[in-house]
Amino acid sequence: MFPFQSRLQLDQKLWVSHFDVLEEILPLLTPERREKIARVVEGRCFSNVAVMENIYDRGNISAVMRSAEALGFGAMHIIEGGDRFKEANRVTAGADKWVEITRWQATVDCVAKLKEEGKQIVVTHLDATSKSISEIDFTKPTALVLGNEKEGVSPEMIRLADHRVVLPMNGFVQSYNISVAGALSFYHIYQDRLRRQGFHGELSLEEKEILKSVYALRTLDSAKDILKAKSKIH
Repeated sequence: MFPFQSRLQLDQKLWVSHFDVLEEILPLLTPERREKIARVVEGRCFSNVAVMENIYDRGNISAVMRSAEALGFGAMHIIEGGDRFKEANRVTAGADKWVEITRWQATVDCVAKLKEEGKQIVVTHLDATSKSISEIDFTKPTALVLGNEKEGVSPEMIRLADHRVVLPMNGFVQSYNISVAGALSFYHIYQDRLRRQGFHGELSLEEKEILKSVYALRTLDSAKDILKAKSKIH
C-alpha cells in the first residue's frame, strides 16, 4: 500500500520529518511545480499496482512504467528471475523517479507479499478460463501482471493468480505488444475506478502531504544539502 512514513530518510544518518520538507523545500519550487505536485498527488493510487514478470526488453519496462505513472499508479513490482536479469540494469536511469519500484527474484515471493497486502492477482493470459478485463472490479486492491514478450506470464504465476483476463481484440493478431497491453490495461483500470466509485486517487490528507514532501525532495537537486545544513544549525 502507501509506502512512505512521516519520517523520510535522506541518507544513512539523516532522517527528516515531512513537515520540515514542506516548510523548507516546497516553497523553493516554482508555483507551477507546486501546483503540478499537488495535482499529481491528488490522483495517486497505490492499492492497484503493476507487476512485470521476466520482461526482457528494457524499453518495454520503461514504456510500461511511463504509462502506469501517467495514469496515476504510484508503485510497480518487477520480477527479474533468471541469469539474464542479473547481467544488466533492466530500468533506464531516472525512469523510476516517480514510481516506487520493488524488485523480486522469485515469482512466488512477489505474489506472497501482494496477497499479504490483500491484493487480488490478475494476470493477462489467454486460455479457456480467461475472462474480459471488464469483468474485474478494480476498486479492490489489485496487482495486474504482465508477462514477457515471448511466453507471457509464467505457469507459476498463472497457477497463483485469482483471475486470468484478456483485453478486447477485433483483428487477426492474438496479442498486443507488452507496452501497448500495459497502457490499455492501466487506462481501463483508471476508467473502471472512476465509473464504480467516482475517483481514482485514494490517499488520506496525511498521505498526500507526505507524498508532496517526497516529490519536492525529488524535484529539487539541492534539497538534501539544504536540509543537512539546516540540521547542523539546530
